[in-house]
Amino acid sequence: MSCGRVIVGVSGGVDSSVAALLLKDAGYEVIGVTMNIRQLGKYRSDINNSCFSIGGEECIAAAKQTCDAIGIEHYAFDCAAEFEEKILSYFSNEFLSGRTPNPCVHCNRHIKFGLLPEAVKASGIAFDYYATGHYARRSPIGAAKVQLLKGADPRKDQSYFLYNITKEQLSQHLFPLGDYTKPEIRAIAEKYGLVSAKKADSQDFYRGDRRDLLGIKPKRGKFILSSGKVIGEHAGYWNFTIGQRKGLEIAYSEPLYVLEIRAKSNEVVVGTGSEGIQQSFTISACNWLSIDEPKVSMTCGVKIRSAQPIISGAVVTPLEGGRAQVQLSGDGIRGVAPGQAAVFYDGDVLLGGGTID
Repeated sequence: MSCGRVIVGVSGGVDSSVAALLLKDAGYEVIGVTMNIRQLGKYRSDINNSCFSIGGEECIAAAKQTCDAIGIEHYAFDCAAEFEEKILSYFSNEFLSGRTPNPCVHCNRHIKFGLLPEAVKASGIAFDYYATGHYARRSPIGAAKVQLLKGADPRKDQSYFLYNITKEQLSQHLFPLGDYTKPEIRAIAEKYGLVSAKKADSQDFYRGDRRDLLGIKPKRGKFILSSGKVIGEHAGYWNFTIGQRKGLEIAYSEPLYVLEIRAKSNEVVVGTGSEGIQQSFTISACNWLSIDEPKVSMTCGVKIRSAQPIISGAVVTPLEGGRAQVQLSGDGIRGVAPGQAAVFYDGDVLLGGGTID
């Protein structure tokens, strides 16, 4: 007896391939679905192992090959125009305003967990669940409260990028890889002879020249210290993010970090490590995924970068208009970047998060 019908977002990579395979072996009726997110010929990149790469047609072909090997149906959907409207415009606007965008967070809510399953429904394909190859977990189907949990492998946990999906999206979602490590997933792919077994992981959102997406030309600007002293030049403020240390190419007596980006004057403020440490910040557009919106202050863990460890003992105080104040414990943290996500945890449970102001 089938456990239900599930559509799986298949990219042709090893994670989504094994997600489809595991669900089929578990007794689900599985259908593979792939989205094209790139308008052919509009953007340049010679690096394929990124989410928004030139290999859109190759990706769809690889996904179909995988689905054929597993023995499931496969359908492709063109989401390029919507992706440009929802994600690329956001990406460009954030960078050009001097903020640090998080396109993966927005893509998950609006495209991967939103537009794609909606397009499948509109095509007449019925399904009970939707699944992806994310390394995350959720409370069991049928549980009284749906909650998003960290993936079991801390090195691959991707829950941070999922904080902004809706409760409805989470309630219909399956995470087949949540209890596995990456080596275990590759071993399963090799065991079943999937061509994706040795395929390299995709890296970052876009690995080409950022100016291709921003539609902008180099423009000389100044590196300045917080005192106002000019200590160098750069080719445009949009090449930098707050907290960045590498790639500044400034000769100085000690390592420098980006402290502030001034878009209007094309200035990048840099300083020493101690200057960039903050004890508190505010967030907006809060999304409380696993709990009801808090009415009073609470203490929890917080993450301000996907690759950084969780900071324990943060105090989150709700403010009006879907905002909150975050007070950090201990010595604070460097690199609090406007535009990035602050995500809150209680043990393995992802509570919610918001955009750093």
